[in-house]
Amino acid sequence: MISRLTAVLAALIAALFLTSCTEQSSGEHADHEQSESPVVSGEPAGFNADDVAFATNMIPHHEQAVEMSAMVPDRSTNPEVLAIAEQIAAAQEPEIKALRVFLVQWNENPDDSAGGGHEGHGSMQGMVDDATMTKLQSLRGQEFDTLWLQSMIAHHEGAIEMAKAEVANGANEDAKRMAQTIADTQQAEIGQMKRMLEGGQNG
Repeated sequence: MISRLTAVLAALIAALFLTSCTEQSSGEHADHEQSESPVVSGEPAGFNADDVAFATNMIPHHEQAVEMSAMVPDRSTNPEVLAIAEQIAAAQEPEIKALRVFLVQWNENPDDSAGGGHEGHGSMQGMVDDATMTKLQSLRGQEFDTLWLQSMIAHHEGAIEMAKAEVANGANEDAKRMAQTIADTQQAEIGQMKRMLEGGQNG
């Protein structure tokens, strides 16, 4: 499933860049002075402020999940926790790249969007606070596994709410499809992690 998702995302990125290049070549005769106009015509697919907000916010949200997943190999010996951390990173890293492509396609700067300072990201749904991130770094074994799973479940729940809002309010079909994929994938992972938590508590 991950390999299929990665292939789809790779195809999406290639298609977006190809479309962008085609537009550039077809629009070479236009005056460059018009590039400052806020009205963008000839886009392959429309987009609105909700699409931009979704991509802008989901990039740092995903980046934190990848950061949390990178903590696991040095702190856990649970094969299930190790496997799902790898699974999460494998799914979300290509999604980050695709989200950046969306922002470039929409004439937004993904570096500015994702680099606005982590202090503003704490209000995003599901983001793990600095104190919990610090505590995770200090734990090992089952204590780490429990807090990590609890934190990642809440993190996923926040991402699902963000994805559902994009599906409901966005205008760009590619972004909405990605949002639906994120919601479906992370809902399934929440089910896995909840079962792992119950198994750890019963053991």
